[in-house]
Amino acid sequence: MLFSIVVKLNIMNPTDILILAIGGLVSGIMAGLLGIGGGVILVPLLVSLGNEPIKATATSSLAIVITSVSGSIQNWRMGYFNLKKILYLGISALFTAQLGVVLAINIPPYLLLALFGLLLLTNIYLVQLRKQLLAKGNTDKTPFNPTIARIATGGAGGLLAGLFGVGGGVIMVPLQMLLLGEQIKLAIQTSLGVIISTAVSSSVTQAYAGNVLFIQGIILGCGGLIGAQISTRVLPKLPDHVVSIVFRSFLGILSIYIFYRAWLSYQGSAS
Repeated sequence: MLFSIVVKLNIMNPTDILILAIGGLVSGIMAGLLGIGGGVILVPLLVSLGNEPIKATATSSLAIVITSVSGSIQNWRMGYFNLKKILYLGISALFTAQLGVVLAINIPPYLLLALFGLLLLTNIYLVQLRKQLLAKGNTDKTPFNPTIARIATGGAGGLLAGLFGVGGGVIMVPLQMLLLGEQIKLAIQTSLGVIISTAVSSSVTQAYAGNVLFIQGIILGCGGLIGAQISTRVLPKLPDHVVSIVFRSFLGILSIYIFYRAWLSYQGSAS
């Protein structure tokens, strides 16, 4: 096993290895800082290196397992790991992640990317909507049943984890804020813990389907492990409004790039 890994590393382009390591590091930093798992960086990165979208999402899930475990261990050591909240969201996410994988395998690549871009734009709106509720004084109270809201939040996160290989945090953070009235930093820390279950669930299914690129995933995951350790230490020190601005700006920039990749994929399939 170790020998085969060494052989594959020798075959890989050194530049690609460096890009993957740096990309993993950046994704790990963003995972701990924004609770997004890092897939919103890893999927576009893997696609830009010439991998099929389905393999990119599958490999991203493997890397996210390593990153989310690293960040959650650090959150636990710092006292920011609420197991009860994580389990409430994680149980439904486990099941819906499998559904997401099935859908991802049967969706055309360009459509998969386009849906991913729409997801990012939707999340910008959800975060802004929560900001407006806070401005009106609705800080903690929500009109939603907490149990149903948790099932919906975890289920949506799991579905998107399997579908896009993003961990699910891009939807779980806004939904926790909107449906459960959570503050953004608590939502991020909870999301990172839930991502462990969604990433494991989706990556196992994708590996069984033969879509996971293990070497690339391990390189990304090792970079993410280091990045998550850095950002989970920084997050508690940042003001909520700064984290919110960074989160929305990041999603906006990334959505533009994803739509561009979707258009190129569509052009390629049409020719």
